[in-house]
Amino acid sequence: MQQNVDLQPLNSFGLPARARWFCAVDTLDTLQQALQFARVQALPVLVLGGGSNILLREDFPGLVLHMQLRGLQVLEDDGDTVRVQVACGENWHAFVSECLAQGWHGLENLALIPGSVGAAPIQNIGAYGVEAGERIESVLVWNRDTSAVEQIAAADCEFAYRDSVFKRQYRDSRIILHVVFRLQRHAALNLSYSTLAQALAGQQPVTPQAVFDAVCRIRRSRLPDPAELGNAGSFFKNPVVSAACHRELQQRFGDVPGHAVDAGAEAPVKLPAAWLIERAGWKGRRLAQAGVYEKQALVLVNHGGARAQDVVDLAQAIMADVRKQFGIALEPEVQWVPAPQGEDARDC
Repeated sequence: MQQNVDLQPLNSFGLPARARWFCAVDTLDTLQQALQFARVQALPVLVLGGGSNILLREDFPGLVLHMQLRGLQVLEDDGDTVRVQVACGENWHAFVSECLAQGWHGLENLALIPGSVGAAPIQNIGAYGVEAGERIESVLVWNRDTSAVEQIAAADCEFAYRDSVFKRQYRDSRIILHVVFRLQRHAALNLSYSTLAQALAGQQPVTPQAVFDAVCRIRRSRLPDPAELGNAGSFFKNPVVSAACHRELQQRFGDVPGHAVDAGAEAPVKLPAAWLIERAGWKGRRLAQAGVYEKQALVLVNHGGARAQDVVDLAQAIMADVRKQFGIALEPEVQWVPAPQGEDARDC
């Protein structure tokens, strides 16, 4: 247990913040002792993984638990299906790379996403046509209400677009310890995402390694490395609008990109937030030391020395402009700590 710990190296935005109390959790026993300490001291608790999807708006007045559990265990391998249990503190991209090396397929499209394995089910991370929830069988958690380990089946995780029970009703009561994935020995590649399909056009045969390599190339060409330019990845969710709203936008602005989220002529349409932000004139712009990345309008970056309020001001200005120009409310994908209240909440 440590006091007054600097959190700037532990969040990928590189924003200054400190923890009143801090504990690196590498065993279940450590976790239990730390939570007991927090109960006795009546401290709020913040669970921190890779720090890649978080906006620390101020110093944290309670206990920060930095989850560092490690380990990977094959639970079953029948030659077709592999069930593998991975600790929350394992690096996500390293885990995806290990799966590829072992011939366990299904996660290739999620290569190079920053962060830890424990964050995958919380956010239901996704990229290039695949979401982590499609490959998760169950999640092992510490239930703070019962002080016991609990296994939650994927069906009960309520996985949705960048969402799960761990962001809502279980946010403060469950701490993810391990994630069980169900992967395949025989590749069933997902090339539904047009950008990925184009990158692999003419390549035969298309292998899991080829998909992995293509995803890495695409991400490196479009997204900044947090080690070089502080950021939290995609800052906003892609908004979903009605088919009628999409038609109206096309009448006003021409060819507005989007794709139906399910079957049917009047199915809701998911719009790319990056297109809205760029069309609103924000791509490459800066406010103070925070800015919109010049190659990808969905990413807000720390140009060096930015404070949390710089990022908040930039995000709110973007949301206000998009709402004014398109009548669409953008929702942050990045988790704000503390969560927005009052004036902030109106734009979030």
